[in-house]
Amino acid sequence: MAEITAKTVKELRDRTGAGMMDCKKALAEVGGDMEAAVDWLRTKGLAAAAKKAGRQAAEGLVGVVVQGTKGAVVEVNSETDFVAKNDQFQAFVKTVTELALGTGDSIEALAAATYPGEGSVADKLTANIATIGEQQALRRARVIEVAQGAIVPYVHNAAAPGLGKIGVLVALESAASADALTALGKQLAMHIAAANPLALTADGLDADTVERERAIATEKAAESGKPANIIEKMVEGSIAKYRKENALLSQPFVMDGKTPVADVVAAAAKEAGSPIELKGYVRFQLGEGIEKKESDFAAEVAAAAGV
Repeated sequence: MAEITAKTVKELRDRTGAGMMDCKKALAEVGGDMEAAVDWLRTKGLAAAAKKAGRQAAEGLVGVVVQGTKGAVVEVNSETDFVAKNDQFQAFVKTVTELALGTGDSIEALAAATYPGEGSVADKLTANIATIGEQQALRRARVIEVAQGAIVPYVHNAAAPGLGKIGVLVALESAASADALTALGKQLAMHIAAANPLALTADGLDADTVERERAIATEKAAESGKPANIIEKMVEGSIAKYRKENALLSQPFVMDGKTPVADVVAAAAKEAGSPIELKGYVRFQLGEGIEKKESDFAAEVAAAAGV
């Protein structure tokens, strides 16, 4: 059994928004297992963990670049937000994002790529760490392309052109005009930035995640005391709702709050006079899935001063 401390209770509260006593009880019920405690709180309706799971927990920048019908998104992390405003760091992120167009999704290949005038990307990163005085790291990269059509970029909270906190690419396969595809792609990219779909279609959702949702829904439904056949319908209804809300093509379009994204694409295709297929998308949010270290600034100052 993992030790239940004030720190773990606070961490669970930060992740779920539940009360301190509820968090303490949840940890006690599951033997101190953090993930199981999150599920326990969600089962009891005491948490909004799904909304908290992707919160920003690291600094740095997301870079986005498009060249022809290919686009790349790269995340580079730093210790503080101050570095994200540094011209040297911004230039590095912009350059490595452009290089990712040739290296693909592999961070190892990107790190080994030649950085203009500096040896490899890894060499340049090491030099940046030395000169800027702060740890930095290449975290992830994604490349997406279409045979014909457009890759449309969007950056939310832009720190500079093509650099920001959230980077999105939308892949539209079509013979429609560039203007029509760009207009549609921009709206879809803004939707993706706001709605954070987990997959393009319901069938593309992670099977383990769906089963985890099913287990939670089953336990919730069982507590209702209703007959087994009713409980089964309740569970299937919950899963159908989860699949609809987390698959891009079935999500209600954020611009009007009701039209499924698939219908938005179909309407744009009709207006353009040419079929349009939403082939895929990429969405990187800075620091998602990384826990930020807590620090006591006053204690650090006192320690530096020898107090």
